[in-house]
Amino acid sequence: MKSIHFEQADRLDTEVVFKDPIHDHIHVRHQIILDLIDSKEFQRLRRIKQLGTSQYTFHGAEHSRFSHSLGVYELARKICDHFFRNYPEEWDDSERLVTLCAALLHDIGHGPFSHTFEKIFETDHEKFTTAIILDENTEVNEILQRVSPNFPNQVASVITQEYPNPQVVQLISSQIDADRMDYLQRDAYYTGVTYGKFDLSRILRVIRPYQDGIAFQVQGMHAVEDYIVRRYQMYMQVYFHPVSRGMEVTLDRMLTRARDLFTQGDLVPSIPQLEPFFNQSYTIQDYLTLDDNVILYAVLAWTASEDQYLSELAHMFLHRKPLKSVEFDRETDLEIVEYLRDLVDQLFYDREYFTMVNRSSDISYDYSLKEKAPILLIYPDGELENLSEVSPIVDTLSDHLHGNDRLYVPRELVRSTPPAQQNLEIFEDVYHEFRKHIKNGKILNVKDEEI
Repeated sequence: MKSIHFEQADRLDTEVVFKDPIHDHIHVRHQIILDLIDSKEFQRLRRIKQLGTSQYTFHGAEHSRFSHSLGVYELARKICDHFFRNYPEEWDDSERLVTLCAALLHDIGHGPFSHTFEKIFETDHEKFTTAIILDENTEVNEILQRVSPNFPNQVASVITQEYPNPQVVQLISSQIDADRMDYLQRDAYYTGVTYGKFDLSRILRVIRPYQDGIAFQVQGMHAVEDYIVRRYQMYMQVYFHPVSRGMEVTLDRMLTRARDLFTQGDLVPSIPQLEPFFNQSYTIQDYLTLDDNVILYAVLAWTASEDQYLSELAHMFLHRKPLKSVEFDRETDLEIVEYLRDLVDQLFYDREYFTMVNRSSDISYDYSLKEKAPILLIYPDGELENLSEVSPIVDTLSDHLHGNDRLYVPRELVRSTPPAQQNLEIFEDVYHEFRKHIKNGKILNVKDEEI
């Protein structure tokens, strides 16, 4: 009852509304939520693109982590309202505020070009999310403590999936949660594709709480089924797009070269905001100074670097001339992949910085997943059944990886004809040897050659 009393006292006299292209309006009814949105840590998310390098493939994909986080909050709010109206015996509405805060803050720890940055500097956005919530020097922590001294810990535990109420956890983190429902719709809208447009309104009508978590009324099975299919299509067509991955790989190689030069004392110009990450001495405050603008400034500055490799990679990224790829089979082609990387090394490139293997993989629906609960359908008598046991379509997509492996190399080697400006004899030799081993964008293995 204590949290309900606080929620009532925290209510705004006049509801604040944010106009949104996905949900029409985002409704804010609590001062705490409004204060969290206005915090400097949350405002930073305006400066971090939701889809990272995908903006270089889908030019409309300029939306930010800020707008996505607001969208996740709005979906969580709608679901709480739905539960409160229709399932008051199963849903404890004193959980509303912790649910809404966790939904709003779930991505606050993302860094610039999220996954590329994380890989190189060994950061973890989920750990930074909880650290920002729990650090007493952040505005977010100070705002959350107004509810109670332990409230930041409660919000953080939802994100780490340690919160004792599985209904709250699964609303924020499961195989069909507010996070995924928003980003599929939002990313489809801004990339201009139709793949991610599932029947959101129907899902919000059939979602319901039960004792151990969240389920969906069996009559809404086809809407949930469509969500799984659309999610699969978004990963195959948007998130795993080879050009977006090429830009990501090019950025990865550029930052790796910069880090290596910094370690040697040869990075010119150095970027002060990145130095704590190059020498692995960063703090939360260092992390909060980073956004996409810092990385893009570094790219621009390094185009003038005296280091040939760094300058070339920066130019490639800045002018959208990324490394290009050929697909390969990890089980049969690893030896030829290494041979092709060695061929690149014979040119004026270094295989360490101008080649890279990139793997994309995703499980559309994992019915055995322990970390994120399976999607359950609930019958009128309360019986529960796993979605994959009822839907042949979902069963087909379940429990195996989708995606591919790609070798990224300088784009000149992937072209069907050698560039006119490349008239060096060594380039001609390497080009023709490289092309002998690829066909239709894939590496040829022994079986391919026999055919």
